[in-house]
Formats: sequence, structure tokens, C-alpha cells
Amino acid sequence: MPSVRRSVIINRPIDEVFTFFTTHSNDVKWRPHVKEISASRTPAVGERIHQVVPGPGGRGIPADLEVTAFERPTHYAFQVVAGPVRPRGDFVFTTTGDGATEVALSLSADLGGLKKLLMGGSVQKAMEGEVAGLDTAKRLLEGS
Repeated sequence: MPSVRRSVIINRPIDEVFTFFTTHSNDVKWRPHVKEISASRTPAVGERIHQVVPGPGGRGIPADLEVTAFERPTHYAFQVVAGPVRPRGDFVFTTTGDGATEVALSLSADLGGLKKLLMGGSVQKAMEGEVAGLDTAKRLLEGS
């Protein structure tokens, strides 16, 4: 099962950081694999958000997600509900002693049989790229 977890400290208050990560129009700024995303409001549990990611041959494929947790300002989670791979994502936000915010992002995807054999490596690489995007989000939020 491909999975990855990474955390980063962002020198901004927790409410601001939580809002940034749960405002999906920001995703194209920090998530390297998002070609398109449509979300018009602050997410709520059960809401579906349309997104398109690169597929074979560079063509876009739908990878819509459903919000599974929304607990301002400490927890946000989702499940991809469209596309050939359906990872789960989990953000945990924690205030540090100096007023900064630790963001921990975990991603995992259950792949079995032929999917695991054919797609496991590329899915792992894509998920590693997603969590590496936390560095870009940090730069954007800190203004540098």
C-alpha cells in the first residue's frame, strides 16, 4: 500500500494556515499534480470537490474528492472518490509554542492485485510529490 507522511512548521497562526489548506482554490498554487479544481466555498463533511490530475499521456483525469473530516482549526481529511486510484488524505494542524503551526499531511492508497503491481510505484511517487508541496505552501504563507 503506497503511503507517505510529512510535516512542516509554518510561521503563521493556526487559523490562517487551516484556512489556506481548506480553501481549494489555493491547491493549484502548492499541489504540483492539480491541473484543475472547482470548489466554491469552505468545505464541509460530505462535500464533493471536483479536481483533475495528470493521467497517462498527460491527459487530465477526474480525481474528485469527498471531505471526510472538517474540524476547524485542527483537522481536515478527504477521500478521493473518482479516478483509478482513490487515496485518503489527512491533515492535522497543531499550534507550536511560538505561535507557528505544524502541518502534518498523511496520504495512503489501498491498491490490490494488478493495480498494485502496475501502479504502485507511480502512485507512491505522486504522493511524495504531493507532500513535498508543503514546502511551497510554507513559502506562500510566510510570504517568501
